[in-house]
Amino acid sequence: MPMKHAILGAGGVGGLLGACLAHSGASVTMVVRAETLGQYPKTLRLESAFGNFTVDVALAAEVPPVDVLWITVKATQLESALSAVKNPQAARAFVPLLNGIDHVALLRSRYGAGRVIPATIAVETERVSPGHIVHRSPFARLNVLSAGRDVLGGTVEQLQKMGFACSFIDDEPTLMWGKLVFLAPFALTTTAADKPVGEILADPEWRSQGVACVREACAVGVAEGAKVNPDKVLAGVAGMPRGMRSSMQKDVEQHKAPELDAIAGPILRGAKRHGIEVPVTAKLVAAVERRADLRG
Repeated sequence: MPMKHAILGAGGVGGLLGACLAHSGASVTMVVRAETLGQYPKTLRLESAFGNFTVDVALAAEVPPVDVLWITVKATQLESALSAVKNPQAARAFVPLLNGIDHVALLRSRYGAGRVIPATIAVETERVSPGHIVHRSPFARLNVLSAGRDVLGGTVEQLQKMGFACSFIDDEPTLMWGKLVFLAPFALTTTAADKPVGEILADPEWRSQGVACVREACAVGVAEGAKVNPDKVLAGVAGMPRGMRSSMQKDVEQHKAPELDAIAGPILRGAKRHGIEVPVTAKLVAAVERRADLRG
C-alpha cells in the first residue's frame, strides 16, 4: 500500500513536496483553509529542475487519517494552521519543515515526543498561484532526524529519486542548528540590504556583516550542543546561486510579517543564555525591523 501523506501548508515548500510525493505514487492530501477549499485546484503543477508535471491530489480542510503529516506553513502561521488538526491521532507521524527551532517543542507538547520527527529543508520554491509551484533553486536538501528512519525511510528514497538531496542526522541540535546558522545570516542580510545573495557577496560591507553573522550564529549553536563549523557554512554560502533570494526578503517586499523571531530569535535568546556577544546579528535584526516597519 502506498504511504498516505497530508501537507499542512500549501505554499512553495508544501506544494513542491506534495507534487513530488504524488508523482512518486504516494497518496497526497493538501490541507487548505475551509474558506478556500472550493476554489483550490485538485492538481499540483510543478515547474522544477526535477521535472515539469501536473499531478492529482486530494483536498481537505482538516487533517485526515494519514501515515505522515508534513507541516510546511510559515512559523508566523503555525498556531492558526494547527486548528486543522481536529484529531491529534489522525497522523502516525508529524514532520515539521518550519524555519527555526522552537516549533519542535511546541509540537511535541501537543502531539507527543515520539510522534514528532524534526526535519529541515533548504530550497527556494514559490507558489505563484494556487496549485502552481515554481521550484527556483537547482537543489532541494531535506535532512531528517535519524529517529524517523523507520517511518520515513521509504519516502526519503522516493524523494531522492526525484532529485532531492536527503540525509538522516543522528544529533538533533546539529540537525536544527545546522540549517539555522546558514539560514539566519542569509535571510537577515538579503532582507536588510534588499539584495540577492550574489550582490551581498560582491559588496565588501554586506559580505563582512554576513560573515560575522555566520560566526555569531555558529558560536551560539556550538554552545547549544550543535556540531557546526562557520568555515563550512561560509563555503556553502559562497556556492549558492547568485540570484537566490530569501523567503524573508520576499515576505517584507510583499508586506507580510517576516519570520524574524523564528529565524533570529533562537540566536539572540541563546546568546543571552550563554553570555555570547552577537552585535552584528542584533544590528541586522534591527535593520529588518525597520524595513518591515515592525517597531510600530
